[in-house]
Amino acid sequence: MINGFDYRRVPVADGVSLNVATAGSGSPIVLLHGFPQTHLMWRHVAADLAADHTVICPDLRGYGASDKPAEAGAGTYAKRTMAADVVALARELGFERFALAGHDRGALVAFRAGLDHPAAITHLACMDVLPTLDMWDVLRGADAAVGFHLYLMAQPPGLPERMIAASADAFFGHFLDLWTGDPRAIPDDVRAAYLDACRQAVPSIVADYRASAGIDAEHDRADREAGERLRMPVTVLQQDWGAALGYDATALWRAWAPDLRHEVVTCGHFMAEEAPADITKALRALLTR
Repeated sequence: MINGFDYRRVPVADGVSLNVATAGSGSPIVLLHGFPQTHLMWRHVAADLAADHTVICPDLRGYGASDKPAEAGAGTYAKRTMAADVVALARELGFERFALAGHDRGALVAFRAGLDHPAAITHLACMDVLPTLDMWDVLRGADAAVGFHLYLMAQPPGLPERMIAASADAFFGHFLDLWTGDPRAIPDDVRAAYLDACRQAVPSIVADYRASAGIDAEHDRADREAGERLRMPVTVLQQDWGAALGYDATALWRAWAPDLRHEVVTCGHFMAEEAPADITKALRALLTR
């Protein structure tokens, strides 16, 4: 648990409640975690922001202590569905408008929330992702091996779930090891909590990724063709994947976000844990725009 935060379960859809930690007062900001993590990834940033904001840290649908509905179709874990969860969560807590920051999978949910619910999202931050459609476009050839898990979990139900469940700690631990610039940023107790949460959520995590290879890309494509854009101020923080894989990350993001600040970070993927002061500073700067 995040010290000093209150915990509750909040219903957001039929049969789905989210585990959420809240603290502070003032203008609200919702923080969405990534893979293979839970809301605990925000523990340092959230505590800092709670000094002058209402901070809301949920476990996403299918992750952590939130409900994990069975995959009944492509929409169960579509980012459109998960974004609607977040808007419903904020509304249940008394907020019609709020700032939203997401990391990794949470950033894809935040991106979709910004497109689908522009009246609700005042400011948007996305960390270490590309929009789904752009992500698939830039992964080519042998360089795509870095995203092998994307292809594994894109397969039809059955095989990926069985393969991952057979060695869950090794699978999820691989990413915690590979993507961490400073291993001290994720201490043993937090790592154990992440692995335990993921071990219990293999089907829903796979379903989340499977949606990104199908319905999420379809939604992005429809919005691109319709000329939809993010209307709020947007900050994107990323490692320099563009240099490694041969694309212009700023240009890809600016096509979606006219009011964009794009920054390259020097820490590892788990930036809210590796460089919390820098991330908090960037979020505070976003909230003044």
